[in-house]
Amino acid sequence: YSFKEVFGPLVVQKELFEVVAKPLVEDLIRGKNGLLFTYGVTGSGKTHTMTGSPGDGGLLPRCLDMIFNSIGPFQAKRFVFKLDDKNGVEVQCEVDALLERQKREAMPVPKTPSGKRQIDPEFADMINVQDHCKMEEVDEDNVYSVFVSYIEIYNNYIYDLLEESPFEPIKPKWNSCNTPVRNADLIPPQSKLLREDQNHNMYVTGCTEVEVKSREEAFEVFWRGQKKRRIANTQLNRESSRSHSVFTVKLAQAPLDADGANVLQEKEQIILSQLSLVDLAGSERTNRTKAEGSRLREAGNINQSLMTLRTCIEVLRENQMYGTNKMVPYRDSKLTHLFKNYFDGEGKVRMIVCVNPKAEDYEESLQVMRFAEMTQEVEVARPVDRALCGLTPGRRYRNQAFREELARKLELRGGPIDGETEEQSASDTFLQNFPPLPPCELLDIHDEQTLPKLIEVLEQRRKMRQTLSEEFSKNVLAFKKVLQELDSNVASKEKYFQGKLSEKDKTITGQKTEMERLEKTIKTLEYKIDILEKTTTIYEEDKRSLQQELENKNQKLQRQASDKRRLEARLQGMVTETTMKWEKECERRVAAKQLEMQNKLWVKDEKLKQLKAIVTESKAEKPERPSRERDREKPAPRSVSPSPVPNAPPVRLRHRRSRSAGERWVDHKPPSNLPTDTVLQPHVPHAITVAAASEKALAKCDKYMLTHQELASDGEIETKLIKGDVFKTRGGGQAVQFTDIETLKQESPTGRKRRSSSNPDPPEHAADSEWTDVETRCSVAVEMRAGSVLGPGYQHHAQPK
Repeated sequence: YSFKEVFGPLVVQKELFEVVAKPLVEDLIRGKNGLLFTYGVTGSGKTHTMTGSPGDGGLLPRCLDMIFNSIGPFQAKRFVFKLDDKNGVEVQCEVDALLERQKREAMPVPKTPSGKRQIDPEFADMINVQDHCKMEEVDEDNVYSVFVSYIEIYNNYIYDLLEESPFEPIKPKWNSCNTPVRNADLIPPQSKLLREDQNHNMYVTGCTEVEVKSREEAFEVFWRGQKKRRIANTQLNRESSRSHSVFTVKLAQAPLDADGANVLQEKEQIILSQLSLVDLAGSERTNRTKAEGSRLREAGNINQSLMTLRTCIEVLRENQMYGTNKMVPYRDSKLTHLFKNYFDGEGKVRMIVCVNPKAEDYEESLQVMRFAEMTQEVEVARPVDRALCGLTPGRRYRNQAFREELARKLELRGGPIDGETEEQSASDTFLQNFPPLPPCELLDIHDEQTLPKLIEVLEQRRKMRQTLSEEFSKNVLAFKKVLQELDSNVASKEKYFQGKLSEKDKTITGQKTEMERLEKTIKTLEYKIDILEKTTTIYEEDKRSLQQELENKNQKLQRQASDKRRLEARLQGMVTETTMKWEKECERRVAAKQLEMQNKLWVKDEKLKQLKAIVTESKAEKPERPSRERDREKPAPRSVSPSPVPNAPPVRLRHRRSRSAGERWVDHKPPSNLPTDTVLQPHVPHAITVAAASEKALAKCDKYMLTHQELASDGEIETKLIKGDVFKTRGGGQAVQFTDIETLKQESPTGRKRRSSSNPDPPEHAADSEWTDVETRCSVAVEMRAGSVLGPGYQHHAQPK
């Protein structure tokens, strides 16, 4: 698997911070958001990577150290920046901030830890970072404030770890009887809700956000929440995190005014950026952790939230690679819903994959690295930089230099500076309007000009003073009248404003009542929305399952349709093949039938010709009856043929016995052979009868017999039994060597010799002999009746005329 950076087991926290977390801190100070989370199997070192160990702080304390090293001299006083409950920030004037500080200092328990008190030795070594890492290019004309919050996502519920609660969810109170203390004052912590602000950013409502001024103070807040985090002992990890923790650092910054003295009171110029440090709970298999009860439920929720995170990344990757517009299921888990804006492009996201080289974690580590490698292919749009405020840079240092120079000059002169910093007083201006005094120095006793001139000038001054006194009296009277009118106007306006204030108070009271009602309605609607979201999730799961089932059904139908088409094509081929086979069989049978009928007709024609020759033969002539070679003996003279015996004994069929009855035979009878009604039939016991010779049948026997039929020269069917021996060949096959042929043949009895005329009967029997000979010859004629069964039928007609 390939990654942007791979660190070995001996890497130090400093190197890991500079490569991974330092760019996120620099973006935070520049006003951009960032997300850093650790991912891996349980026990792989995620919490150690984020928090560190004594003497070697992790990513979180190093981030805090770099933030305060960079903005330390430019921080605003406490409560100058004030966060509202809608994920926004506003700037208070110096007076309001001072009142807020005095109010907090008067409280018995301060909300924020004091940075001057002694650091807790439990985590003092973790934050003692000697690197002093800082960002060089910090906007010096801005003022900054840092706010931190700490939440955990446990069983898909969000809890505030900084909330002041007397109830300890991890360590309940037990009495001496080993039973929990039932106290109505111990209220369990309530889960928080997620909401969306006007900029479509997700935030946790009612979450405690603490303003901190130093890294020690910030880490003390983190450590206070870390003690409340849910951990448990499992088979794989002694201190296994049972929840996802999110430590958020918000940095509010606003520019100074044109004089460089106070914060600019414009909400549009305030920049609020945040860095979220997420320590994910490890994925685990319950068969390895041996979890039961609440541990098993926790493991199920952890794995479910991590699976939702993986699903969101996969859908984002698919939408970017294939141009689809699938809905990303952020709402399936609070973890993905909280950081939805980061995945949509609002900030930079970094993932640290922690891998444990244990052999038992091999398969789970492969899954983790496969998912982490896939996340690198997801590209999110980066936000554009915000516009500048347009004020002159370097205002802070110019104002500071001006104040230092002014203080220095005041110390040197000990009073106001002429004409430079303060205006002339009103008395100096008034004295300058009097006529100047003449020189009052008397040179001799006879000087009569100096005193008269002095008297004249003094007289003018007296008159001018009297005139000014009169004008002053008039002005005083006029001013008194104006003051009286102002008093009356102020009184009337006070009455008017008091009426208006009472109306406004009534309006405010009504609006407060309406706000309370609306808040109740909002809570009800949020509860309904939560129920609807769960219902929607159920419906979406049902929809996905039904779609999957529908796809399976469609695939099954497509397979069945393709099987049906293949079966139809196969059946069509079989029908075509069978049709052609039966057509050939029918043609063969028709041809055989035609041949048979032709043979029968030929036999019948021959018989008719013979009968005709016998009938038309002259009575005087008595030629000898033609004899065949097989008729060696002449038949005895016959008298009138006796009638056939009615109860003649039936002829018993005799089977031809093979000469090798003890051997196994293959009886090969082709389907084209015709059955015969002869008494003698070829029969071999225990023979394998086949229509076509096959190697399988030949392998079981050692004798072979082929029944062959052909038409003899006299038109009769001649059956030949061709026999042979079966031998095995060298190639493993079977061969037949023919050794003998037996012939079974039917012959017509028309070849019998007629009664010879060379032995004439006695004269007394001459008449009888004439018709008897004809009758005898006619009675032994062979007749084939039309429509008889295959093969010629032999019937003897010997009935008297």
